[in-house]
Amino acid sequence: MQLSRGLSGLTDFLFKRNIDEVSNTKRRRLRPGKVSPLRPVPKHIPRPPYVNSWQPPGIASGPEVHDAKGIECMRASGRLAALVLEYAGTLVKPGIKTDEIDEAVHQMIIDNGAYPSPLGYGGFPKSVCTSVNECICHGIPDSRALEDGDIINIDVTVYLNGYHGDTSATFFCGEVDDEARNLVQVTKECLYKAISICAPGVELKKIGQTIHDLADKHRYGVVQQFVGHGVGRVFHADPVILHYRNNERGCMMLNQTFTIEPMLTIGSINPVMWDDNWTVVTEDGSLSAQFEHTILITEDGAEILTQC
Repeated sequence: MQLSRGLSGLTDFLFKRNIDEVSNTKRRRLRPGKVSPLRPVPKHIPRPPYVNSWQPPGIASGPEVHDAKGIECMRASGRLAALVLEYAGTLVKPGIKTDEIDEAVHQMIIDNGAYPSPLGYGGFPKSVCTSVNECICHGIPDSRALEDGDIINIDVTVYLNGYHGDTSATFFCGEVDDEARNLVQVTKECLYKAISICAPGVELKKIGQTIHDLADKHRYGVVQQFVGHGVGRVFHADPVILHYRNNERGCMMLNQTFTIEPMLTIGSINPVMWDDNWTVVTEDGSLSAQFEHTILITEDGAEILTQC
């Protein structure tokens, strides 16, 4: 897989590295927990090419455009990802550890003959991303137990029959305050409003404009360092989908698949990366929410592949 715009080596340039800043929030700031050993995957389940390699994460050149067989494979992987995410959401409650969510997700994916795409991607040690409260994305499941009032984004990607299906949603843990509920609701609205404007020939930059306009209306910040992406036979491919206003070129193509995954914050949009080189939190400890779907560009607009 040819890689461009590689992410490794850029982390120190793009992100601050400080987890000890004092926050004015009432919540306790996130801290790294204990990460359990890698979970095994049966040998008969096909692996993506990047597993067990030193290949750095990045964006593969070329869009994912499919024939009829490829579209059916994408529908199958998307459907499984959606079912896994739905199940993971039912587990969210005070007291459960994010590592327990990972264990359940891992088991459901391999029980369905698929591979959990995050596992081994660029060295990621788990089968799902669990991003709690101020975590913007890429949270590593660990020994931290969820607390009443938390919000958590669960990001599921499965590799089934040679195709990736990628989706995420933010869930409420127990009694969540109105501030958090509003952020989550608007983030979800941003995703669906962006999907509604997608169709062949539409400029990709309109996705960012649509999301940013709605976020501005509610005075939320839009994280800019993380993007949507083409997805299919490879995990991350062209095009890069920016969620903020931009002037990037490119238009949507018939039978193309990509993700839209806006990340909104109540406060700072500046990311701080932990020393694990994955977990990214807001600089000021303010809440962040995310929703994501894999979509297929059709003659009539867009089909959401990652819904039950």
